[in-house]
Amino acid sequence: MIRKSIGLLAGMLVTVAVYAAGVQLRADHPDTYTVRRGDTLWSISSKFLSKPWLWPEIWQANPQVHNPHLIYPGDVLNLSFQDGPRLGLQPRVHPEQDAIPAIPLADLQNFLKDLRVMDSSAVSKAPYVVGLEEAQLRGTVGQNIYVRGLQGQPGQHWAIVRPSQVFRGFGDDQRDRSDSEIIGDPVDADVSMVRTPWSEDMRNSGHATRGRDLGMEVAVIGTAETLRMGDPSTLLLLNSTVEIRAGDRIMPVDDAPYDPYYYPHAPKSLTANARVIAFSDALDAVGPKQVVALSIGARDGVDNGQTYSIYQPGERISDDVASNSWDRGVGKKVTLPEEYVGHVMVFRTFDRVSYGLVMDGLRPVNLGDHLRMPE
Repeated sequence: MIRKSIGLLAGMLVTVAVYAAGVQLRADHPDTYTVRRGDTLWSISSKFLSKPWLWPEIWQANPQVHNPHLIYPGDVLNLSFQDGPRLGLQPRVHPEQDAIPAIPLADLQNFLKDLRVMDSSAVSKAPYVVGLEEAQLRGTVGQNIYVRGLQGQPGQHWAIVRPSQVFRGFGDDQRDRSDSEIIGDPVDADVSMVRTPWSEDMRNSGHATRGRDLGMEVAVIGTAETLRMGDPSTLLLLNSTVEIRAGDRIMPVDDAPYDPYYYPHAPKSLTANARVIAFSDALDAVGPKQVVALSIGARDGVDNGQTYSIYQPGERISDDVASNSWDRGVGKKVTLPEEYVGHVMVFRTFDRVSYGLVMDGLRPVNLGDHLRMPE
């Protein structure tokens, strides 16, 4: 069956304005580009625009296009300069095939972590691994694991999760949160080795038991199938990304934790004091294609695809030149300008916290780095 690439607009020249106020053309942009299989809106946009995340906004601003994301291999993009720079799409008639996505999940899933933010009490009350087959200290695929507190039936599949961060809020809890701060502290969930299942890791920043409990981050690390119900129940470990240990929690499986596609776009506004508060699988810093937790969530208007610039706060140093002293470090304190780090795109959002994938960067992303409107 033959279909038109963009409804009734096949064969017509669809013109999309590139507004000088928000969109800048790359100096090395092509005049025309033929869409190829494997392209994404982000990759195509990067060829023309210095701000690739503005591509979806450009399409959404054009009332002529009924479905702005239906662009197919073989379509030709043209750049013209009538009343300012404009991108035009020459749609063609195509056989039945998939349109190119903005950023497909298949391109990201190797980097994404299945993370959830849950009420801390719900995590502590969840069924948990109490032991492993043959009294092993760690469980691997194909082994039986023993779980207490499980309610279900044989054959049911479960997600195995491990608490990894606890989020706490400090200061004003109003919506703008200009005087507030959210802290992410690592936890250790091995009940066989620590006093409680949620004891703070030795790397914590000294906020244990203080501040408002904003929830606990858990990471999905495997799946298991119920073999026999009881107390404890017997489950077969089907797969895992790390070795399973005592204290790991059992949760229902989320069949669709991620959106199938992500359309990067700039946020309409940004909550004050938004920053990077935690890493996934890192201690000191992360780079492109790694996951970070952000101190803003759904209640702040965050949704999947929102793209932010990351900035490193300027260091506070002594102006020893102006002090005219032989001693170092005694001059008046001066705060250096903040420095651009890279871009982060949100891919999963919870009430108070969201997770983003670092898309690009000039330097490592550190805890405490600030979020700004994308630049």
